[in-house]
Parts: sequence; C-alpha cells; structure tokens
Amino acid sequence: MPNQLYPILFMLCSTFSLSLSGLLSKPLAQQIDANVLGFLRFFIPAGLIFAISFTRKLRLPRGSMWPSLIIRGVCIAASQLCFLYSLQHLTLVESVVLFSTGPLFIPLLERVFFTRKIGGLSILALVVTFYGVVLLSGGITTIAFKPELMIGLAAGLFNAGSQLSLYRASKGQLNAFEINFWTFLCASGLLLPMASTHIWSAAYDFNQWTFSDTQWLLVAMLGALSLLIINTQIFRSKAYKLVDSSSQLAPLIFTNLVFTAIWQWLFFDDQFNQWQLIGLAMIVSANIVNVMLPVVWPALKRACDHYHHRFGHSS
Repeated sequence: MPNQLYPILFMLCSTFSLSLSGLLSKPLAQQIDANVLGFLRFFIPAGLIFAISFTRKLRLPRGSMWPSLIIRGVCIAASQLCFLYSLQHLTLVESVVLFSTGPLFIPLLERVFFTRKIGGLSILALVVTFYGVVLLSGGITTIAFKPELMIGLAAGLFNAGSQLSLYRASKGQLNAFEINFWTFLCASGLLLPMASTHIWSAAYDFNQWTFSDTQWLLVAMLGALSLLIINTQIFRSKAYKLVDSSSQLAPLIFTNLVFTAIWQWLFFDDQFNQWQLIGLAMIVSANIVNVMLPVVWPALKRACDHYHHRFGHSS
C-alpha cells in the first residue's frame, strides 16, 4: 500500500470512530444523566489509557504544559456537556453538525486570545453558519428561539478551544497517550462535583441492582464508547504525524458528517422540513469552504500562473 494512503486511512478510522461514538451517545444521553455520562466519557478512557500504559509509566507534565492541559480539560468537558445536552433535545445529525462547527471558531478564538487577524472568509462563514442555525429552528416564517441550538453551537465553540490547546500541548514532551490521559483526568475531575450526587446515589443502590439485560447493554455501550473515544484520538494523532501540514487532512474531518447521516438514516426515524435541510446544508457548506478554500486556492493560483506562463507567450 502506498505510504501516502496511510494518513488518509488513519483519519477515516478516526472520523468513523467519532461518528460511532456519537451514535452510542445518543441513546446513552437518554438513559444517563448528562453530568454522569460526561464524567464517565473521560474517566473510563483515562483508566483504560493508564492500564495500557502501565508498563511504560506515564510521565508527569512539566510546569509549562499544565496551563494547556487544564485549558483543554475545561474545553472538552464543557464541549461534551453541551453536546450531550443537544443530543437529548435534537437529532443526531443536528447535534453532530453543530459540534463540527469547531473549525469556524478557531480563527475567532485566535483573534481574541492571540490578536491574530481574522480573515473575511471566516467572518462570512460564521454569518452563513448562524443563518443556517436560524433555519434549523424551523424556517423563516416560524422562527423560534431554541436554547438547544445555541448550546449545540457552544459545543463547537468549546471544541475549537480544545483543538487550539491541543496544538500547544502537542509541542511539549508528552506523547499522544500521555496528553490524552492527563486531559481526560482533568476533565473528569472538573465534572466529578456535578456528577457526584448521581454517582453516590447509584453506588448506594448498587446492592439492589439485578442487572437486567438493559443495564448490561448500557455497561457494554459505555465500554465500547470509551474505546471509540481513545481510537478517535490515537488514529488522528497517527494521521497528523505522517503529513507535513494538518491542512492536508482537514477536508477528511467532515467525513464524520457523512457517517453520521448514514447512522441516522439506518437507526432513527427523524424527518427534516425543507428549511431545516437548507440550514444543515448551509452550515456544512460554510465549514467545508472555510477549511478547503485556503488549501485549494493557492494550488489553483499556481496552476493558473503556470498555464499563463507556459501558453501566454506562445499566443
């Protein structure tokens, strides 16, 4: 197999795992309190990473790395809480589309925290995205404010914050396993106070549990979800290590939306009206154009310059 196919396959494995984790999170969010599920989504993967890395001994982050890890822990905890809330009130596709707006907010956060200039394309894409969210509320003539849409969009905002802090953390001495372990541990620690009441209640009733088939199914789904979360991060790290620039793989991130649309078609009976479909299309298009145009445009420009240079003189 050609070496250039490996990063593509790794990224597709990452987005496939991410879409499956969304699929499993949908029914889990209906059965388990969002704070508890958010806590378990990080605590169990952290435990699994600790078990896997036990023989290699996980290194402690240096002092300069802690701010990036803590900020990422806060961002992924907030992002997952918002995502789980949106899953409880919106369809799977709507929640994933709003969560996937993270790349749109990265230039905005860079402008706020690092005083970098935000491009006109990013501003236009944000405007189109917010208009798409308005259409998702039901249409132009029946616009109704839905908090779940804004909270779903906030999941994308916090997702952008986690990606920025991950980029900074990746420049340190820790490997992907260690970064994710400390980040997951930090996020689960932040969510523990909110989840503690429900956890203690469940522990108190543990002796009375009969573990029906439904409860065993929930346990199995939580285990599978934890493995998928780890797979998503590890495969993505492997993909990025094999390319010169993350922009080479950026368009493949949106294959998550394709996989998610397939899961909703197969497992859920959710119907969209024409305005909601247009809103979804606007959000997806704005994200894809915002990511791909900066990559494609220089290549097109070089091709045009080469064409004029080669054939312009002969004419």
